[in-house]
Formats: sequence, structure tokens, C-alpha cells
Amino acid sequence: MPLSHFDAAGQAHMVDVTDKAETDRVATAAGFVRMTPATLALVREGRAGKGDVLGIARVAGIMAVKRTADLIPLCHPLPVTKVALELTPDDTLPGVRVAATVRCTGRTGVEMEALTAVSVACLTIYDMLKAAERGMEIGGIRVTLKDGGKSGRFTA
Repeated sequence: MPLSHFDAAGQAHMVDVTDKAETDRVATAAGFVRMTPATLALVREGRAGKGDVLGIARVAGIMAVKRTADLIPLCHPLPVTKVALELTPDDTLPGVRVAATVRCTGRTGVEMEALTAVSVACLTIYDMLKAAERGMEIGGIRVTLKDGGKSGRFTA
């Protein structure tokens, strides 16, 4: 299957979506930040020195969605209509699980926006807790759902 971001000469270009129909689009993505139980306790108890870890990471993820086209060179700016992030402390990880849902009505999907939301939320969690633990692991970032448009539905 040819990659749509390259022309016949192999040069990178932004895909022309002019003739694509505007449809409702949704994408979800997920990831995690693994940490020690002691660091997770700081999050749960609200004792992190920089403040409300989960609240600030949620806002950072929302803000990141709005900047996705500025960060990813060939990504189209999209009229996003919904961004929701769930940040869930998980003792079995141990750490925080991050999930994002992004919606729009447009000509191209919002997978990159959902992935950017999760990535930036995870990075923000790391930033806010690095004084307590520098060895945290960010991982598992992936699209979990994509729906809308010509290619239809994908579920991980």
C-alpha cells in the first residue's frame, strides 16, 4: 500500500483532502506512566510539590490537541469539537493510565490529535513528578479506536 504523504517522486507532501466528504470523526488513544507505588501515592494523596498532577496533565492534553498541526509537519489543522481525557491511577501498573477521546466533523481523522493528547499528558505527569522519581516509564501509546471517513472503523 503506498503511503499517502509521499508523491510519485518520493517527496513528502500534505495530503489533499479537498474532495473528501466532511464526516463525523472520532479517535481514542491510550498510554501510561509507570512509577513506583510511593510516587503514585503522591498523586493519589495530592502531595506532589508542583500541584494537582492529574488536573494539570488533563489540561495539558487538551491544549496539545489544539497544537497538533503545529507539532506534526504534515498534519492538517482540524475543527476539533470535543476533547476528553481520563487519567486513572492504577495500583497494578503501578502508575497512571491516560486515555483521550477527540471528535470533529471534517475531511480527515483525529488520530494524531488523540495521540498528541495522550503523549503530552504523559509528559506532563513525568514533569510534575520527576523530582520524586526520575526513572518513570512512559509507554503503550497507541490508537485504540478510529471511526468515520472512507476507511470506516478501527478498534485495537
